[in-house]
Amino acid sequence: MIKSKRLVDAHKTFDRAKLYTLPEAVKLVKQSAKAKFDETIELSAKMGVDPRKADQQIRGTVQLPHGTGKQLRVVVFAEGALAEEAKQAGADYVGSDDLTQKIAGGWVDFDIALATPDMMRNVGKLGKVLGPRGLMPNPKAGTVSAKIGEAVQEFKAGKIEYRLDKQAGIHVPVGKASFAPNKLEENIRSLVSALMRAKPSTAKGQYLKGLALSSTMGIGVKLDLSDFRDA
Repeated sequence: MIKSKRLVDAHKTFDRAKLYTLPEAVKLVKQSAKAKFDETIELSAKMGVDPRKADQQIRGTVQLPHGTGKQLRVVVFAEGALAEEAKQAGADYVGSDDLTQKIAGGWVDFDIALATPDMMRNVGKLGKVLGPRGLMPNPKAGTVSAKIGEAVQEFKAGKIEYRLDKQAGIHVPVGKASFAPNKLEENIRSLVSALMRAKPSTAKGQYLKGLALSSTMGIGVKLDLSDFRDA
């Protein structure tokens, strides 16, 4: 792959083999984010679990103190009073059978799908559409809730979902390049703490194997895990 001159120059500003403290990494990644748009900052974690085992899955949600900088589009499967509650809370689209048909027809122009428990009969029909995109509502992720208004407000305010991929990695947006360094650091520490609390009881050996911080078009910097002892 041919790298741009900007990215080549950015790689000269740091040691790719070195492990950096969180403040150092945030500074380097922000400096390298020079695209014409506000680049997303992402944290990648390498986990010491076996993604093939059902009892070693890692999935959950965390409320980032400063959000991700992106206005999430939230759809809700709900009926009656709960549907009205979701609308009042700021959901972008609320429905039941009509929403099921809309998504079955190929519409997936949203970031989060929430559902009330009784609506899982509708959601179950959409597994082939929502599953591969990581949009399937799930109680463990807080995306199936009887308190639907509260759930909508939380995701709109910066609550995000994390989940293990097939390579035992987790990749989560933690803000924008325009964020102040302290806000990015607080978001990242909140996420790492959540990952540590989500450790499966069957996980053996080193649970958190590595962390790296990167921007959409910029460099990726490895983090020193000892900087997260408090987590």
